[in-house]
Parts: sequence; C-alpha cells; structure tokens
Amino acid sequence: MRNKHAGTALAGLLAADSALHLYWATGATWPAPDERSLSLAVLGLDTSFGPPVVLPLAAVLLTGASAVLAHTRGRGGRVTRAVTGAVAAGLAVRGLAGLGWAAGLLDSPPDSAFYLLNLVLYTPVCLAAAWAAAHAAAHRNSDQTTFPGVRASTPQSSQSAATRVSP
Repeated sequence: MRNKHAGTALAGLLAADSALHLYWATGATWPAPDERSLSLAVLGLDTSFGPPVVLPLAAVLLTGASAVLAHTRGRGGRVTRAVTGAVAAGLAVRGLAGLGWAAGLLDSPPDSAFYLLNLVLYTPVCLAAAWAAAHAAAHRNSDQTTFPGVRASTPQSSQSAATRVSP
C-alpha cells in the first residue's frame, strides 16, 4: 500500500513540474520577473524557456508521471516498470549533478539564486524522488487487482479470486 502512496506523490510531483513547464511555454515567467532571470534561477545559465525547449520537457515529465502512477497500481507491466526505472535514473543523475554544483565541482556562483535553490530545493527533491522511483521500479506491485477490492488469483492459493477481498 505504501508503494501506491509514494507512486501517487511522485506522479503528482512530476505532473506539477510538467504543468509548470506548460505554463512557461505560454511565455509566462513566474516566479521570475523575466525569461533570463527564470533561466538563471532554474538552470544556472542563460537559455531559452520557449515552447521548443519546454514543451518536450513537459511531455517527458507527464509521460513519467503516468508511468509511475500506472506501475504503482499494477498496470502496464514491463513498460511502465521500465519507464519508472528511467524516471529514477534521470532524477538520480540530476540529484548527483546538484551535489556537484553544491560541492563546487560544477560551475555555479555561490551568490546566485540557482545555487541556493539547487541546495535547498532541487537536489533534495530530486534525490528523494529518485529513491522513491527506484523503490517503485524495483518492486512488482502486489496490489494488482482484477476487480476493485478483489486481489488477482495466485497459483499458490486454493481460494477462489471471488472470495479473497483485500482489506
């Protein structure tokens, strides 16, 4: 059951990040006053936040959210499990890069907005989310059901699927 809650939380985080990227694709720059400030705060460098850049990211995030949610509910089989694993890997790479920035191994001025946001928000969230996604990908979901409230039958059980009601 915990896997379901963690999957829901992780999918919600990824979906919210996707929605934020869709918002930025409209030309809006909240929470920054302009695109350059947004780029420097989010990425630590001056780059475009236009639709050709943020729309593909929004699509990847939404796909990841859907796969994590499906996998933690026993849906999609190997495909959603593999995508959940890819989500874990991507978040882990970002989290490790964040540690590199925090340690000064990657270029990020300590007085920049990015440095602070990376240290207190981006890196911890990415590492925690990577752990949650890896945990979800490593486990097949035991909550898979054939009908709401009825567990799927297993070969070890002599009970019929209709009599096994989940708590």
